[in-house]
Amino acid sequence: MRVLQEKFADLDGQTVTAYTMVNDNNMEVTSINYGCIITKILVPDRNGVVENVVLGFDTLEEYQKYSPYFGAVCGRHAGRIANGEITLDGTTYHLEKNNNGNHLHGGLQGFDKVVWNAEVREETDSISLQFTYLSKDGEEGYPGNLEMKVTYKLTNDNELEISYQGLSDKRTVLNVTNHSYFNLSGNLKSDILNHTLTLKSERFLELNEALIPTGEILPVEDSSFDFRTGRKIKDGTLTNNPQNIVAGNGYDHPFLLVENNNHEINLYDDESGRGLVIETDQPAVVLYTGNQLGEDLSVRGVTSRNHLGLCLETQGLPDSLHHPHFPSAVLEKDELYKSVTRYKFTN
Repeated sequence: MRVLQEKFADLDGQTVTAYTMVNDNNMEVTSINYGCIITKILVPDRNGVVENVVLGFDTLEEYQKYSPYFGAVCGRHAGRIANGEITLDGTTYHLEKNNNGNHLHGGLQGFDKVVWNAEVREETDSISLQFTYLSKDGEEGYPGNLEMKVTYKLTNDNELEISYQGLSDKRTVLNVTNHSYFNLSGNLKSDILNHTLTLKSERFLELNEALIPTGEILPVEDSSFDFRTGRKIKDGTLTNNPQNIVAGNGYDHPFLLVENNNHEINLYDDESGRGLVIETDQPAVVLYTGNQLGEDLSVRGVTSRNHLGLCLETQGLPDSLHHPHFPSAVLEKDELYKSVTRYKFTN
């Protein structure tokens, strides 16, 4: 196993570095210390052909100008927060509004748009990149000086483990995720509509027209949201289900998981033979099927289009502070936030 480093860009006097972790099976994971962005994941198909299975860019300028959170860590709070307001201990905090009057993925200058410190750690059967960042009190409106640590670990089992830790000197909220767009066809040869997804989930959140949770938790049974025995992504584009329509003819919904760390999320592409198993300790996964990618950008020479990639964002529930029956995203002062998600690629 080895790790390669090269300069990616300069930004405001800071160097943005690209780190490529390589295991003994020709799997590679490249990430940069701007936004902890995963720019490439190269894995073999059933015939041993190694190709990229995530959407990304080759320049910092493209990430700054075009990126819909490609491969980035989102925080302090992933997902939407209605009206950009949270109330803790009687104090209302006004967060940056960056999505139709609401707060999305940490705001205008969230974790995805800052330069992190990075350290390489090599062990016998794994390589790790440890990213650290101090989010200062008041940043994007959030209370507390928050010390964040994100670690990407690649193993010889073709598994990428992402772990998160956070520690704040004030009561605050924290809900982080990685926003990689997966496409298992390899090098974007086709879209993700024929990918098959299997989820251990019996319920999902209803969304309003602003894609904010209404507070209602709906059963997946007898609907296009039932992925328990496997379903093609395209089913969500062909149905007249109002929830698929409100999301832009697809999915952009949090699914509550009934199991953790037990093959609860499975994605498969029959054409390439590539599979992805995701295991997490988080209560939910947000399935976003790229319904709003559009055609106004190019991804490494491929003209973007809707459904070119899909996200499986393991996290807590969006807008949870406004819905007391949702799992809480509140982080107490001096309480250590910890979360781990593992991505295992198969062929």
